[in-house]
Amino acid sequence: MSKGKELKAENDRRVACRNDRTPSRKRVIAEDSGSSFLISSPPLKKIGCCDMNGQEGLNSSLPSSREVRVGDSSSVEPQDADYSNIPPLSDELENQILARVPRSEYWKFPLVNKRVFSLLKSGDLYKIRREIGVRESSVFIFATGDKSWWAFDRRFSTRRKLPDLPADCCFSFGDKESLCAGTHLIISGREIYGVVVWRYELETNSWKKGPSMMHPRCLFASASCGPFAFVAGGVTGTGVEVLNTAEKYNPDSKTWDILPRMFRKRKLCSGCYMDNKFYVIGGRNEEGKSLTCGEAYDEDRKEWELIPNMLEETPVTTFQSPPLIAVVNNELYSLETSSNELRVYLKKTKKWKKLGVVPVRADSNKGWGVAFKSLGNELLVIGASTSTVAYSGDGMTIYTCCPDSGAENLQWKPLECGRNRLSNFILNCSVMVA
Repeated sequence: MSKGKELKAENDRRVACRNDRTPSRKRVIAEDSGSSFLISSPPLKKIGCCDMNGQEGLNSSLPSSREVRVGDSSSVEPQDADYSNIPPLSDELENQILARVPRSEYWKFPLVNKRVFSLLKSGDLYKIRREIGVRESSVFIFATGDKSWWAFDRRFSTRRKLPDLPADCCFSFGDKESLCAGTHLIISGREIYGVVVWRYELETNSWKKGPSMMHPRCLFASASCGPFAFVAGGVTGTGVEVLNTAEKYNPDSKTWDILPRMFRKRKLCSGCYMDNKFYVIGGRNEEGKSLTCGEAYDEDRKEWELIPNMLEETPVTTFQSPPLIAVVNNELYSLETSSNELRVYLKKTKKWKKLGVVPVRADSNKGWGVAFKSLGNELLVIGASTSTVAYSGDGMTIYTCCPDSGAENLQWKPLECGRNRLSNFILNCSVMVA
């Protein structure tokens, strides 16, 4: 082909390329050592951010077609997605999201940033959980053979060892009472110089001493209601005087407030919160005689109401533990320690109804060493097994059930705890809801 014809053919190809309106047929001219050839290029279209990172709403504008020279990277511009118009989350919205994360994941929060760490350590995150109604139960247990307290999740599938309690040896080996108020685990016991209170703070994962009760006591009744806790009765640090005083603990201010005195002095009694009242049940008076009456403190009226013969049908033996009681769905349940039988209190008739035998041996130590607690909408019981099957090792079993006051018998469900073994004697057990 003559040189003139070659130039004319080349010119025709360039014109055809410029006039081609079909994107799928757009051609790119490439030159290599003086030779020219054509490359068909597929149409380029706009792609959204969801094509790149799974999020929608933004488009990265790419030209539908353009001419480039193969091998010439100088003409290619970067096509990174533009995130500049995505507004950051406000601190308030971020707090709402964090408050809904399970508490079992909170140990990771200090690794996020300083603001989140400060939010967790200050306790504000737990206040947000309380405001929006997000609650999660944890079970704190101190058993024989253990030097530290353990925190279990609701299903006992995981456990966490608490820091060592920095009390003296007298406190460590003596009798103790425990209760929960908000994010505080309160432990009361005797040190060398008298009765003291230690508190474990969930926010900081640490123990702090105090505040002391207005009337330091042991062997008292206690109950939790939301972020608050109540105590009543018991004996003084010397064990000489039986008390009828009562107090309320506020974890936000870390203070105890005095309540009106009960009608009866009592020790080795039990407490619960039901019908917006703090109940104190059973126990022994200053003469050592068993009390079958109960008392209820009404916060609205700021006064106590005496309930005669509340435990009239319950047999009491020497050296028996305080009554094993728990409230679920605003109904009062009791575990009778001589027969291992569960009962429910019928408020209208003020009588107890039998609901069958519980699958633990509460009678083996007259009620001592057994945990009987409310766990949300379930009853929790931990004790020596009544069968040959042990689900927690060392003869200890853990059972839960959803109680029904109208049922004749309840269905108890065993919890398999794997490696989370428990001792065969529970010294203290408290449930925290936060």
